[in-house]
Amino acid sequence: MLQIGFIRENQEKVIKALAKRNLDVKAVVEEVVQLDEKRRATQVELDNVLSEANKLAASIGELMKSGEKSKAAILKEKTVLLKEKSKELSEKAELLANDLTHKLYTLPNLPADIVPEGKTPEENVTVFQEGAIPVLHEGAQPHWELVKKYDIIDFELGVKIAGAGFPVYKGKGAKLQRALINYFLDKNTAAGYNEVQVPHLVNEASGYGTGQLPDKEGQMYHVGIDDLYLIPTAEVPVTNLFRDVILNEK
Repeated sequence: MLQIGFIRENQEKVIKALAKRNLDVKAVVEEVVQLDEKRRATQVELDNVLSEANKLAASIGELMKSGEKSKAAILKEKTVLLKEKSKELSEKAELLANDLTHKLYTLPNLPADIVPEGKTPEENVTVFQEGAIPVLHEGAQPHWELVKKYDIIDFELGVKIAGAGFPVYKGKGAKLQRALINYFLDKNTAAGYNEVQVPHLVNEASGYGTGQLPDKEGQMYHVGIDDLYLIPTAEVPVTNLFRDVILNEK
């Protein structure tokens, strides 16, 4: 999530950069800055009220010690009013902070400076390319025909059991899936990575942590009774291992 300080100091940069993603965020950026100004002004007012209340409390203590109870009673009445005022300001500050946070969630990260404007793959920039790019021979069959020909994936059975997008892997297809999982785990652990097995369900905070929430809840399976979300990729639980953790860059 973009930091409010960065947005406040780089409004035009944020607007221009996100225009590359075909997003018009001018109104949102302006609203975010205004909310932050109101929140900070409210916090300053609250701090002043609390400071005044502390001074009055000290004065009341001194008056009580010196036996000036009538004067202390007058100050106590003022502290009651200040207490009500501080509660009102505290609630207002919290409401503004929540509104600001939810607005910030709607602003995606900025693309790198080298990213060009565009709407099609042809407008992308090739940063680097490695190895020979294969050219398919004439008459090459797409994967959905090959898997049917060799009977290793059954799309129809998947539709019957769950729906579109849930294929059933059979025979060598199922073995290939299992072998690929083991291959990539072994390859990466040999390279020094640490293998972890994480939950396939995450809480709301984790959804916010990786940006699936608040705007993609309609694309995620939600378990209402436990308020948990089925992950779309391992990125979500693995990244959230370090949510709210400050890491050394090394």
